[in-house]
Amino acid sequence: MHIKKDDIVMVISGKDKGKKGKVIQSYPKDGKVLVENVNMVTKHQKPTQQVQQGGIIRQEGALEASNVLLYCEKCDKGVRTGQKVLNDGKKVRFCKKCNETFSN
Repeated sequence: MHIKKDDIVMVISGKDKGKKGKVIQSYPKDGKVLVENVNMVTKHQKPTQQVQQGGIIRQEGALEASNVLLYCEKCDKGVRTGQKVLNDGKKVRFCKKCNETFSN
């Protein structure tokens, strides 16, 4: 999957198109990601031992990984990425528009 935890991504389709945020969690088997403050859904929570207060809570819902692109600060938009191996043997992702490398 091209998106990892703690990446900054931009949503390219759906109701939250154009929003950007940090990836909280990624689910490679399902091809989904959780992005901070994007795709907020309401959940009816019952009181439990861990959660004393029940009620209606708002939390992030999972997005398809294909609906987000890695955000390039130099280009100031979501960009397609590639992978290359540096001379020291380290594999990095890079922006296909400006060749800027992203830290892993």
